[in-house]
Amino acid sequence: MAPLVRTGGSRHTGLAAPPHRNIQLIFDGLHIDEHKRVVVREDNEIELTYTEFEILLLLAQNIGRVFSKEQIYNRVWKEPYFGDHNIVMSHIRNIREKIEDNPSKPIYIQTVWGVGYRFNKNLSSGL
Repeated sequence: MAPLVRTGGSRHTGLAAPPHRNIQLIFDGLHIDEHKRVVVREDNEIELTYTEFEILLLLAQNIGRVFSKEQIYNRVWKEPYFGDHNIVMSHIRNIREKIEDNPSKPIYIQTVWGVGYRFNKNLSSGL
């Protein structure tokens, strides 16, 4: 399970909308704020597209779990996967270019050869 930090919110009285909770994922040098849709890498905000953010969030929320390209496609695009492996691979490559020190030797998003991708389960959380 991904490390979570919940902030904000107030008591729910039943009269107003439920309290808003800000969910943040914090790993070695990487901070993902789900509500604000912000990714910060060592104090630098990283600009991700909508799809890149959704892929990163999916993997980071399921730390250590391997997702096939088909599973990533189905969850992020919310439509059936038709076998275009390049679209998922291209987005993963773009994310790595933006968040990794050395995209050819990634520490955050790992490739599990012949299976898919996972978020590195060995990263310590900032909690």
